Amino acid sequence: MILLLLWLPVAAPIYLFLNYDPNLVTILTMGLLFGIFLLFLPFWGKKVHQQPRLLKQYGLAGTRQNGLNLLKGLSIGLLFTFSLFALEGLLGWVKFSTPQAILPRIILEGFFSALGIGLAEELVFRGWLLDELQRDYSPKTSLWADAIIFAVSHFLKSFSEIIRTFPTFPSLLILGLTLVWAKRSTGKLLGLPIGIHAGLVWGYYILNVGKLVEYSHQVSPWITGVDGNPIAGVMGLLFLSFLAFWMRKRSLN
Repeated sequence: MILLLLWLPVAAPIYLFLNYDPNLVTILTMGLLFGIFLLFLPFWGKKVHQQPRLLKQYGLAGTRQNGLNLLKGLSIGLLFTFSLFALEGLLGWVKFSTPQAILPRIILEGFFSALGIGLAEELVFRGWLLDELQRDYSPKTSLWADAIIFAVSHFLKSFSEIIRTFPTFPSLLILGLTLVWAKRSTGKLLGLPIGIHAGLVWGYYILNVGKLVEYSHQVSPWITGVDGNPIAGVMGLLFLSFLAFWMRKRSLN
């Protein structure tokens, strides 16, 4: 609530005066919210939990193992994204285009954008939120609560947009579960979930912004992804389910 009170007076004018560019509004307001969140964390740690080093508690430690986990997660995320589209290409559901000259720039832009998204969302959801839940609830309850809140948070938009994008909810829920299991599989470090999250976003950014794939419309969008969103279709859901099964198995070992 304190975070909301600090953020809203600055975010409201952005929503009001820049509503002609939804992407810019999202970047500015969410970036601002994350910045305030980072500034508020030390106070939260000292005054609420008497723990001055909360980032380490959350699993954001600058260790070699965390770095290796990050690289491993990036590889997994890219592999799953490219494998999904490769399979759809073999089935004739998508067509691949010739790479553009600006593709290296798109790859670089995508990397930094995806890494920023992965870091921010994982620090909030698999760092702060999961830690708060685990202080009061069982591991199973914390797992499902974290995943549900993660999925629901992506629908803080107009009712018409909620209805239009709702097919992504099951995949977001599974992704939320996957990322908790990924963290628990590495001794509660954030490197692997950040990497997986960023790798999935990075792979799709390269293919989408680089205009490397085009849907052939041979099958229903409910299979390949509603509105061209791969996680809003059966194939994306199946691939994420396999990734979830793998991470859950790793977390139990």
